[in-house]
Amino acid sequence: MPTESATNTVAGERGRVERVSANDLTTLVTDRGPTPMNIGAVLVVEGGSSVGVEAVRSVLAARVPRVRRLRQRLVRTPPGCGRPVWVDDAAFDVARQVEEIRLAATPSHPEDDVPMTGALHFPGSDLLDVAVAVVCTRLPRDRPLWSARWVTGLPDGDAALVLVVHHCLADGLGGIAVLAALADDGADQVDPLDDTFPAAAPSVASLAREAWQSRLAAWRRLPATLRRTASGTRELMGGPHRTRLAVRSSLDRPTGARRRLSTATVPLKGLLEAAHRRGCTVNDLVLCAVSGAMRSTLQARGEGLTELVVSVPISSRRAATADRLGNETGVVPLALPLLADGDERLRRISALTAARRGPARGTSAAPLGVAFRALARVGLFQAFIDRQRLVHTFVTNVRGPATELSFAGHRVAGIVPAAVTPGNVGVSFDVLSYAGRLVVTVVADPVVVSEHASIAAGVQSELSRLSA
Repeated sequence: MPTESATNTVAGERGRVERVSANDLTTLVTDRGPTPMNIGAVLVVEGGSSVGVEAVRSVLAARVPRVRRLRQRLVRTPPGCGRPVWVDDAAFDVARQVEEIRLAATPSHPEDDVPMTGALHFPGSDLLDVAVAVVCTRLPRDRPLWSARWVTGLPDGDAALVLVVHHCLADGLGGIAVLAALADDGADQVDPLDDTFPAAAPSVASLAREAWQSRLAAWRRLPATLRRTASGTRELMGGPHRTRLAVRSSLDRPTGARRRLSTATVPLKGLLEAAHRRGCTVNDLVLCAVSGAMRSTLQARGEGLTELVVSVPISSRRAATADRLGNETGVVPLALPLLADGDERLRRISALTAARRGPARGTSAAPLGVAFRALARVGLFQAFIDRQRLVHTFVTNVRGPATELSFAGHRVAGIVPAAVTPGNVGVSFDVLSYAGRLVVTVVADPVVVSEHASIAAGVQSELSRLSA
């Protein structure tokens, strides 16, 4: 049964009413800072430079109908007609969503001065520099909230597909569903979804009627909503393992519009075996590695923090599908001990995460959403997240495809996740497993955290030690 965060969809007089959920609305109304609420993935395509952008557009055009949201715009409704709705974009053109970037050979940083439009030439740019520039570019609101860039000119004739979606369209699990629909040649054997595109937009009368029906239904669900909100507050606060406010550090400065990416990559098999041997989870190992790397960074800065407060997303579902994307994720703040003894640090982290697990997963989205939307309504959200003391960083771990994908007839050699965190979080960590390997992407504002490469090296070293 869908949770109350699932997108509301009902039949209208002229078309279906597909509203954003409360959780989706939260990501939409809080998207006000210098960096957009985008999530992205970089797919390295072996030998892909031989594939032209028109061929890429053709492949994606054939697959986009599998994911209804990818041909829909988000439209505000008249007063009294409820939350914004998804409406089919009759003018949809895949060429407006998919553009080419060609790399050449002179160093530059693309996001500093190059707009992300057209068939661009980025002299000497690293793929990750280009990718983060794309992720940090706002998506036009007059078209579907996603984009793709086909990056050619990589070493050895490789290319990369950089996919970006707005967070209101999908969370991490939803992003994996989009990835599977768009970037897997094997999925071409599956019949596409029924396609009635473009469907008529709902009438104002049907929007108003559905809005009032939803309000009445919300009153009937009020007892369950209050129970879920209480559960979410417990999940957020930690119950007996209550998380204290994060101690101030040099990491907690308001961030700007720029980001840099660095990565650590390790075999997944070794981590799975180590987790089994040590009686913990792979995510515990990742948290231990992140805390170890951050301990070294803070010490080098002359700061003696004893705990690192990390926000860990918790989904209320195990998987997402192409027809059910959206946001169904809460967060759990964890105060990770910054101990020098890595084994003892892991034992404490494992005990902490085990104590925080419960049957009601992801329920903290409800109270957080209410608070964040209220702050956004009065124009205080950005001021709040620029000064918050709830967390030092974010660690997001998503399980990706277990087997290798292929795109346009070429092997996808690797996938790098990249999501942007606003506010005063100078560095965050995006984790993705793919085809037997685990990638940790360190996402940093280079002005606040210039040591992103050394942090990634520290994560690499810690994970290698833990899996040995």
